[in-house]
Amino acid sequence: MIKLEYFDSGDFDQLIEWIDSEELLINWAGSLFSFPLNHKSMEWYLKGANDLAESDALIYRVVDANINEVVGHISLGGISRKNRSARISRVLIGSGNHKGKGYCKDMIKAVIRIGFEDLNLHRISLGVYDFNQAALKCYQAAGFIIEGKNRDVLRHKEEWWSLVDMSILEDEWRQMQ
Repeated sequence: MIKLEYFDSGDFDQLIEWIDSEELLINWAGSLFSFPLNHKSMEWYLKGANDLAESDALIYRVVDANINEVVGHISLGGISRKNRSARISRVLIGSGNHKGKGYCKDMIKAVIRIGFEDLNLHRISLGVYDFNQAALKCYQAAGFIIEGKNRDVLRHKEEWWSLVDMSILEDEWRQMQ
């Protein structure tokens, strides 16, 4: 069982340690940050976040409640109360020891619940690079539907990366409950 807790400055070093390559950083956050991550960029990322009533971003550390260990990171950003929408981003399962244990699906479901129940959203979207098959399967298992692909949106070294857009609507989520 996992629980989501607000990400704070005490989590910076853990996240910086996990993001140990430029490729992983780009896969995690697109071109939002420069490699390597540092405290200054983490402070900027956290600024104005984590006020459920006001912020346009909620940033979480993911804790395995059974072992009381931080196992991942996830963000619900781009929160539009007017349009009742948001976008899941920066999804990361921490170390190799934590992969393959079902954390991804659990953390996605937990963020979806916050979006639809606590924030009264109508639509939650996300984007994932098309080569990340494990993430695609996880998001589909959590109820997300593929809307389309943005081809060659990012160039990393000599390779083009395409982004798959996915979403789930409140009625679809409620039917799954």
